[in-house]
Formats: sequence, structure tokens, C-alpha cells
Amino acid sequence: GLYRFRNTLFILTTEVNNIFYAQGATRKIHNLIFAPSFDVVEKINKNLARFGDLHSDGRPTLKMEAKDLVETVLGIDEDVFIVPAHIWTPWFSLFGANFGFDSIEECFGEYTKYIYALETGLSSDPQMNWRVSSLDRFTLISNSDAHSPSRLGREANVFSRRIGYKGIKKIFREKNKEKFLYTVEFFPQEGKYHYDGHRGCSLCFSPKESRKYKNLCPKCGKPLTIGVMHRVETLADRDEGFRGTED
Repeated sequence: GLYRFRNTLFILTTEVNNIFYAQGATRKIHNLIFAPSFDVVEKINKNLARFGDLHSDGRPTLKMEAKDLVETVLGIDEDVFIVPAHIWTPWFSLFGANFGFDSIEECFGEYTKYIYALETGLSSDPQMNWRVSSLDRFTLISNSDAHSPSRLGREANVFSRRIGYKGIKKIFREKNKEKFLYTVEFFPQEGKYHYDGHRGCSLCFSPKESRKYKNLCPKCGKPLTIGVMHRVETLADRDEGFRGTED
């Protein structure tokens, strides 16, 4: 499950954009797919090509529910697993303010039990996620969201030693803190969607300020984009500064 190229180790992964209609609204969710071999990747590609053009974008759009994605890839190989990507960003994520859900169960239904890890994204860190108790059972991971080579490694996951593909999946599933040590974090305040704002008017606000303006841009009156910090506060059932069990 681990591949080497010029002394760099790789796991076969991709990110897809699931667009579907559920519970009375359009949903747009980015998900990461982890695969154990190139043979399995070929089978996944062949199957998912029925739901979208895999060659049109580096992150293909699939017209299928997120839970159907889990069912489909597990039907191909039981070692494949799914991780919801940058779960708080407003436009394309599990909990996103615009097209997301309020709980993971609403999105994945009976297949929630096959979700072992959540990617926190550049605009949030583990401490922010600890405020939502329903996420306690998941391993929180951080990736670099590298749209260009210079962005590689700006966030990362640190393990106690070199571990194979199945070992990584097992660590995520069991939330093994002795083998999964910590994540390397970007400052969430520097993330594109950490605060609320309106790009057209070059304005950004804290959640408190946004609520004062009734989530409308005070300059033009259009709706503000509700950012990660605001969304976390909406779903949080713990106070800011709560120290999670991963500390």
C-alpha cells in the first residue's frame, strides 16, 4: 500500500467532489479516497466514471451521494477508506455553511461507521474541533491541501514510526494515540475561510461582528460567506479553550 518514487513514499489517494440532493437541499461535499493498490484504483476509476468525468478536473465531480460513494468503494475492496476533506469550509465540505450538514450521520447515514478520520482543513485546528463532542470518536488529521508544489507539507500527520497502508487505516480506526502522535498545523487564522466575509467588498468579520450585521455585508447588503470559526461556534457544545482527549 506504500509506494516509493525517488525516496519519497506515497499512498494512493484522491479527492472528489460529491454533489447531490438530500434532506431538501443541494449538498456539495469533498471527500478523500485512500486505496491500497493500483489494481484497486483502476477498479474504482472504472466504477466512478459512471457518475462523472474523471478527466475533466484534478478533483472530479461525482453526481452521487456521499454515503453511496462509501458503499461503492467498499464493494470494490474492503481496505479502501474515505475521509471527509476540510470539513468546515463553507462551499464544499461536510459541515460547510452553504452546502453541508449539521452532523456526520445526516451525510453518511448507516455508512458513518466506516468513517474513521476527519480532515480539519487549513482554517481550523484540532482545538477548534474538540469543541464539538460528536467528533470525539474520530481521528483528526491534517493535510497540506497542496494546489502547487510549494504548498506541500504545510500541514502533516506525524506517526511514531513508518507504518504501512493497512496500519495507517487501523490507527485511524482505533484512534491509536501511541502511534499517531500529532499533526503539524497551519495557523488557522491565516486560512482563506477562517473568518466570515465578503470578498467583493474586501471585508472580513469575526462571528460576533457578523451577527451584529445579521450576516449581511454592511457595505452592499449581500449575504456574508460564513467561515469556519463561525460554523464551529454554531455546532459546538463545548466552550472555547476546551482541552480534548488528544491533548
